Amino acid sequence: MSSFPQHIETLELRVLTPPQPPEPIAAEEPAPKPRSGGRDRYLDLLRALALFRVVLYHNFNWAWLPLVFPSMGVMFALAGSLMARSLSRPAITVIRGRLRRLLPPLWLFGVITIGLSLLDGWGPNAEGHPNWWWGKLVFWVLPLSTPPFAEGSLPGFGGILEHSWAEQVGVPLWYLRAYLWYVLLSPLMLKALRRFPVVTILTPLAMALCSGLVPQDGRIWETLSDFTTFGSCWVLGMAHQEGLLRKLPQYVAPSIAPLIMLAGYWWMSSRPVLDPGEVGDLESVPIAQAVWSFGFVLLLLHLSPSWQDWPGPLQRWNGLISLLNARAVSVYLWHTMALELSVPIVDLAWRSDWAAENLGWLLRTPYPQLFVALPLIALFVLTFGWIEDLAAGRPPRLFPWPRRNRGRRRAG
Repeated sequence: MSSFPQHIETLELRVLTPPQPPEPIAAEEPAPKPRSGGRDRYLDLLRALALFRVVLYHNFNWAWLPLVFPSMGVMFALAGSLMARSLSRPAITVIRGRLRRLLPPLWLFGVITIGLSLLDGWGPNAEGHPNWWWGKLVFWVLPLSTPPFAEGSLPGFGGILEHSWAEQVGVPLWYLRAYLWYVLLSPLMLKALRRFPVVTILTPLAMALCSGLVPQDGRIWETLSDFTTFGSCWVLGMAHQEGLLRKLPQYVAPSIAPLIMLAGYWWMSSRPVLDPGEVGDLESVPIAQAVWSFGFVLLLLHLSPSWQDWPGPLQRWNGLISLLNARAVSVYLWHTMALELSVPIVDLAWRSDWAAENLGWLLRTPYPQLFVALPLIALFVLTFGWIEDLAAGRPPRLFPWPRRNRGRRRAG
């Protein structure tokens, strides 16, 4: 008989060694999640466009510019989105961080602006209320209301500057006042948004429509007007960050946003204007600006592609857009000063007979003022922009152009 091999060693192992459970199959590692902490380049692009549009508007005063791109509504929506993102941390910590980034650039701007105004003849007796003048200076420390500036006529340093130069330079201060109030109220607005999203988004708009019931004068009116005009844009930005807008059916925002904008335009066009042949200025009609900006922002946020990296055609603009975002507060604060200083510089060209005779047609337009103001804005940003780095806890840089990512050297 043929015998089968016994494989004694194998049998002994089976008897002496208890059966082991099969080794589990290694589960496949989940795919890495997309980055959520990086910068959204689409929002960076919108902020850069908003800043550039503000400069154009203050130089040319074209009434159609706020219709093409309502910068203030867009800027408040972007700030609201970033605020909602930051409120994953304790609210007190977030508010303190926002104030730390906002106030030092304002203080530096105030020291220089107020100093120049005092040298040009402004002071406690200029407005006839010396005691109240000193009291209002506290708003330069914490701008819960508009910081004071010379609203009347000044000598303009012997006629070198326009007599209203200080009033023109102080134009951007209302934005910082409104921004501060939005920051302080954001924890409450975010809680309300999560519980009553539709009501919270529409409440500022409803308040804007009822604003005619409040006396339209004084500091309280200024603060209330800002909140009602751009509050819905701020809350829309928070809703975008919370993902609430993505829950809407895709057809909703593109369908209703143009109708909302049309209602805002109708309200603006129905207001009386001094010259019937001119287009009404959206920024002079708060209710129309609130409605138009709301519809425009809703459409922009609906289209938001959330770029983590720049699309190919926009790669070449990475440096400029990154610079504008890193120095957004400085550009906004100092651009009016640059525009005011550009006026006497352009006037120097009229002293040349050749320029007056051959370029008079150009010098009468606002374009030379813009060409002079842009380098002055760059100079102000280079000179004072570093304070934004200190306020944010970053090492100060005179020129925060993005550095190229260079690979590490290989070990030789």
